[in-house]
Amino acid sequence: MKNAEETRLQEQLSEKKDWLKWGPYLSERQWGTVREDYSAHGDAWNYFPHEHARSRTYRWGEDGIAGFSDRYCNVCFGIGLWNGKDPILKERLFGLTGPQGNHGEDVKELYYYLENTPSHSYMKHLYKYPQNEYPYNELVTENQKRGRNELEYELLDTGLFDNSEYFDVYTEYAKAEATDILIKITVVNRNSESAALHLLPTLTIRNHWTFKEMSTKPKIQKRIQAKSPYVAIEHPYVGNYQLYFDDADKLLFTENETNREKVYQDKNSHPFRKDLFHNAVCNNDYKLATKNKQGTKFSPLYQLEIKGGASISIKLRLSEKTLKNPFDKNYDRIFNKRQEESQSFYDTMAPKASVDKKAILRQAFAGLLWTKQYYNYEVEQWLKGDSKNSQPPVERLSGRNSGWKTLRNHDVLSMPDAWEYPWYAAWDSAFHCTSFALIDPQFAKEQLLLFTKEWYMAPNGQIPAYEWNFSDVNPPVQAWSALRIYKVDKKKSGVGDVNFLKRMFNKLALNFTWWVNRLDNNNNNVFQGGFLGLDNIGVFDRSHGVPGGGTLEQVDGTAWMALYCLNMLEMSLEIAMEDDAYEEMATKYFGHFIFIAEALNKMDANHGGTWDDEEGFFYDRLILPNGNSGTIKVRSIAGMLSLAAVLTIKKDILEKLPKFKASVVWFKKYRMKNLKYAVIQEFAEGEDLLLSLVPRDRVELLVKSLLDENEFLSPHGIRSLSKIHEKPYEIEIEGVNYSIDYEPAESTVSLFGGNSNWRGPVWMPMNYLFIQALREYYSYCGDELQFAYPTGSTEKLNLKEISTELSKRLIKIFQQDENGNRPYNELYHHIYKDKNFKDHILFYEYFHGENGRGLGASHQTGWTALVANLIEEIDS
Repeated sequence: MKNAEETRLQEQLSEKKDWLKWGPYLSERQWGTVREDYSAHGDAWNYFPHEHARSRTYRWGEDGIAGFSDRYCNVCFGIGLWNGKDPILKERLFGLTGPQGNHGEDVKELYYYLENTPSHSYMKHLYKYPQNEYPYNELVTENQKRGRNELEYELLDTGLFDNSEYFDVYTEYAKAEATDILIKITVVNRNSESAALHLLPTLTIRNHWTFKEMSTKPKIQKRIQAKSPYVAIEHPYVGNYQLYFDDADKLLFTENETNREKVYQDKNSHPFRKDLFHNAVCNNDYKLATKNKQGTKFSPLYQLEIKGGASISIKLRLSEKTLKNPFDKNYDRIFNKRQEESQSFYDTMAPKASVDKKAILRQAFAGLLWTKQYYNYEVEQWLKGDSKNSQPPVERLSGRNSGWKTLRNHDVLSMPDAWEYPWYAAWDSAFHCTSFALIDPQFAKEQLLLFTKEWYMAPNGQIPAYEWNFSDVNPPVQAWSALRIYKVDKKKSGVGDVNFLKRMFNKLALNFTWWVNRLDNNNNNVFQGGFLGLDNIGVFDRSHGVPGGGTLEQVDGTAWMALYCLNMLEMSLEIAMEDDAYEEMATKYFGHFIFIAEALNKMDANHGGTWDDEEGFFYDRLILPNGNSGTIKVRSIAGMLSLAAVLTIKKDILEKLPKFKASVVWFKKYRMKNLKYAVIQEFAEGEDLLLSLVPRDRVELLVKSLLDENEFLSPHGIRSLSKIHEKPYEIEIEGVNYSIDYEPAESTVSLFGGNSNWRGPVWMPMNYLFIQALREYYSYCGDELQFAYPTGSTEKLNLKEISTELSKRLIKIFQQDENGNRPYNELYHHIYKDKNFKDHILFYEYFHGENGRGLGASHQTGWTALVANLIEEIDS
């Protein structure tokens, strides 16, 4: 029997009701983004800094705190706060730019995504706002003093929260209907003394009229009725809505237009500018802000005095309906009902999980859903500029992303982190969709399909990477993700969506060809690729060429392509069960995989290959223009990634697809006799078929290293670089010395802005890939293949048991230990002992290789939401 949330998703799918018209789509950071950068040479951080954000109109979106909007971000709602001491009105989250931070860009706020449902029928957000002056300058200057070998200076380090002198600001949304949204803002004074707060629930209409022609300029206009004040919203794109609200101290109106005097030292045509509320509140001068009764930015102002330990709630309601009594007894009833429905929806998942693990799962999905954001970026228009404004510098026409004129993004997308990475990244999104499949398979499918649309994918088949450089090469994990989504959906519904697989397969075939044609420079089925997502894992920056003008045959590039081959093979087999036209495609990808496996395995390191027999590991091979070559002996997950390319084909599939089976038999008989390594593993008539990039003897050597606590196995998952590199690895290339060492925490190098590190920490997506690969090996080998766990111990486990133990180590990062501490909070256990902190969980970008401390982006519930998949898989 479907619960209420599942019913809403079904109504959305059947187009009976548009439950997703409104959601958490308002960005957390629009300033400092590439799409708002109109500079000559792509200096996005300095072209549109935080200082400008309150006064300057955005071109491609809006931003706010705990925000909500329609799916195209035309009508936006967020909260504004002022504690009477800050130099600015808090309308958006503050953080350091990439150049300011000693480890790259970094949000400097405390906020938590507590709850969200796939239809956004119930959402809950918590923002912790200090009662004393927010230390904007202190955070900037202290971090600028610190080097890359030092910790970041965080808001909790300032002492602002030590004496509970702060407000907890809860923002909740509950949908009575698809276009009738109840909003409740609850402010709790966590201190024992009374404290004042200005609260501004703010409605902003995105400014289109400054940049392009509109048939009618939208407006927000004051209305009066007996029961409750409200404003009417008239918008040609969204329709007519009403925002009802509790009686306020003042009603503020202005226009969402740039303060040209402030930003450009130019004249304003009128005084009603975007930053008017900031000026009014901070200067206690409301004469201008209360003068008009309409505008394109509006806020009811609540001047609150909250007693120590007390709370105050403000009610609002955004509705298409005209309501005489918007806050009747049904208001609270609907809120309670939506909360109960959310609880019921998540309670069906991981029924064997502990209360603590269920809370982790629920907040992981909340973060995943809260970081669904509207994203608008049309490259050709952006390069040209807008006719109603001054023309941008001519240098832009050949600058950043100038080769992507066909890219037109105008969608709700899953962001890696809504503040630090408020743009999509192709391989991040594939992992996000893997988690979305558990709660909203339809969104997962639609999101993944977006990247194959002609307005995303380039005409040559390349999938865009991310806005800072769409041409960078992200790992090709879309086919892997499509299969995960397909299997989860089939398990939930009982029916496999083969049409989805077909749509993905047909477009990914173009992308696969792009990879083969561009990234196999030597036509030997060993691939290069450069960046490939693992930013600084090498001794040099692989995305900017190879020292000495040579080429680098990358194990991870080859492994990614082998995995891609197997994914396309598995997809074609699944489709061929219903449409035999795809059986030939299965043979094509099967053959291609064999050639890749042959190329990677046929030679050892002493004879021009990448496998080192003596050390039992795959290493990248550097080939110089003069023909000299050698391996770069870095033991990292780049070499370990070869384990991920594995597939078991069940015998019943082989029997149902005789043409494909005949091809397998032919390859084994005529092709495999010429190979040194049997990459068609132990295939016999009437049995399952195991395809593995790595032969069994090498699998055993790699797995032993993977499970060695002195190498890759940390207390909290698989490290990205072997711990043996605590002693730095050094190599001289063309007279220049390069080195790499094990760094379990923040990056000490400036590659990729210094805001990520693959030189030792634990990364959730790679761990998840390895766990799934081990389970795939188990599906073929069963108990026949066992390993000491950890390496060197007397206890042996099969690969399924090992995958479960690895999952437990990763989940443990977020769980309370016997002392009530969660490892990711390593630096702030004293703060998170507090009852008002302890159950609020952050999902970081990656984790310390020794103690599990959270690192990088603090709200990357995109791919770190995979922890929910792990909980669901072992506790269902």
